[in-house]
Amino acid sequence: MAMDSTGQKSEGGLGETIRVILEALLIAVVIRTFAFQPFNIPSGSLIPTLLVGDYLFVSKYAYGYSKHSFPFSIAPIKGRIWGAEPKRGDIAVFKLPKDNETDYIKRVIGLPGDKVQVLDGVLRINGQPVKKEAAGFMESRDAFGRMARIPRYTETLPNGVSYNVIEREGNTGYWDNTIEYTVPLGHFFMMGDNRDNSTDSRDLQSVGYVPYENFVGRAEVIFFSVEEGTAPWQVWKWPTDARWSRIFQRVK
Repeated sequence: MAMDSTGQKSEGGLGETIRVILEALLIAVVIRTFAFQPFNIPSGSLIPTLLVGDYLFVSKYAYGYSKHSFPFSIAPIKGRIWGAEPKRGDIAVFKLPKDNETDYIKRVIGLPGDKVQVLDGVLRINGQPVKKEAAGFMESRDAFGRMARIPRYTETLPNGVSYNVIEREGNTGYWDNTIEYTVPLGHFFMMGDNRDNSTDSRDLQSVGYVPYENFVGRAEVIFFSVEEGTAPWQVWKWPTDARWSRIFQRVK
């Protein structure tokens, strides 16, 4: 009888452990799907706002939910439910329209119906130049991957949202003079803050206009940050490589 009792207790203990694990996984999936999803920044297209090695939370509820809000885009949802349109200046994660699978993160610049153009490095929205003021320099990588002093500017969008951009090739980069884009209804025009090192809506073949349905969520807060080339699990490098001053910074 003692052996049977022990066996029953062991089976009960194992079953309880499995139940707790499954409940924890379910809670994590629900939070990730409906509330916040973690993302890391693998490229420098949003420097100086976001750096390679930043880890941030994206709010899934900010724009409502589409099929792309769910893992593997499996939900049978057409369009969005409980939707709220992205605002000009938001930094948002979206599925690349070309494949509807790859996650991209850029800043919302053009709204449906807007006309967007860049002339001599100056962003123009609906024919009006966006205010752009010199804001010194910052250390970043040039076109050859070398560290250099890069010009920094502050842009202020028509709705008053301000942020910094960098121009590593001055105002003569490949995308510093573009055609005039007309954003289709139900779509948005996205750009990176690292203007000469960002594949974004200016490149119609690679990214182009982003459908409202493709938005995953809005970047909210940096919860961890390490120097480029350092993995977050390398805790022994945190004292020198963690960017402590960036942790819990709001993304804007």
